[in-house]
Amino acid sequence: MRSITLLLALPALLSSQAAPKPSAPLRTAVKAARLVDPGEGRTIADAVVLIEGDRVTAVGSKLAIPAGTTVIDLGDVTLLPGLIDVHTHLTSAPVDYYEGLFRRSFIDAALLAPRNAKHTLDAGFTTVRDVGAGEYVDVALRNAINRGDLPGPRMAVATIALSATGGHGDLNGFSPYLRFESLSHTADGVDELRKLIRTNVKQGADVIKMLAGAGVLSEEESVGAPQYSQEEMNAVVQETAMWGRKVAAHAHGAAAISRAIRAGVASVEHAGLIDAEGVALAKEHGTYLVNDVYTDVWIIEHGKEIGYPEIILDKERQLRKYQEKNWGAARTAGVKFAFGTDAGVYPHGENARQFRYLVELGWTPMAAIQMATTNAADLMGWSDRVGRVSPGHFADLIAVNGDPLKDIRTLETVTWVMKGGTVVKP
Repeated sequence: MRSITLLLALPALLSSQAAPKPSAPLRTAVKAARLVDPGEGRTIADAVVLIEGDRVTAVGSKLAIPAGTTVIDLGDVTLLPGLIDVHTHLTSAPVDYYEGLFRRSFIDAALLAPRNAKHTLDAGFTTVRDVGAGEYVDVALRNAINRGDLPGPRMAVATIALSATGGHGDLNGFSPYLRFESLSHTADGVDELRKLIRTNVKQGADVIKMLAGAGVLSEEESVGAPQYSQEEMNAVVQETAMWGRKVAAHAHGAAAISRAIRAGVASVEHAGLIDAEGVALAKEHGTYLVNDVYTDVWIIEHGKEIGYPEIILDKERQLRKYQEKNWGAARTAGVKFAFGTDAGVYPHGENARQFRYLVELGWTPMAAIQMATTNAADLMGWSDRVGRVSPGHFADLIAVNGDPLKDIRTLETVTWVMKGGTVVKP
């Protein structure tokens, strides 16, 4: 009997002896002349960031570095948390308007998305909220990055945006017999909207994108008219919340903005024509506005080059007349703003060019950096992991030459990037 017991125990004994002991997480210290701390709105001189594995363990000035720690001394640079862009389209890129519509497919998008993700990461944006892609290419990209198959930022994805028939996400201005063989964006009425939300969640959506109003880069007549009723928008937010997610609402026009805020969306994207009512509602509800000024400048400067129809360029010019005044009124009223650029309309990797325009519009350099760090993390519900260099957060760090609080344009040339404790741009 004893011999049988020993034989039965032998495999477990051998297994325990053969199993390797788990290795301790790599310990790293990053040193720099200064670190911008957007959470506290301050700069730390002679900064030292201690990292264990993929997380920050300590931050301070002239911290003691434990023995056995790998030291990365970056010298006379400024460290910041990895930047966050809450309005990207990593599966898109600017091409000739009609070529993009009729000569390219989602296969092209899937092939080019890894390049776009790498450009974004190299530009210092270690986290993005990707708000709309066809055929779930964004889900595949996010998963590949998370597995370590591809370099790229952390992604929260919206997958297929919700559009009314004839709305911003539907094909406008062409023959009624023109069809695309693709998964549909269009959903009309409460039941169809709930169905599409559930399908998106099933396929991997982290956030839901609702096209609450008309847009610029589509050929419907208006730039800002609402395209869903209050009842429909209410249902979108309720259904999304039931699945533990938030809604980002595309809306340029005042009526669409107010409806979306009343419904309870987490953010309104663009919001260039927001009026006094919308400002008051956003302040009351704590709704974030995502004012993508750089993409508007880019469209006006380069739209003709890539063949945008005149109706699109006219709509953009109309928006530019009012955006700065309206965003300024919202900022003065204390409405919350998060950094989002609509990357994919302009070339990926240029995201940080938006900072200079934010400062010209009246934000201080620190406030603009907070939009792309602490505010963006709060909007995403990721404040416990990104947006700050703080114990327990991911070791997502970037470095720039000079001081962005004195010259915000230094953020346009990021010289070093770390994501999750690993240097990805040396």
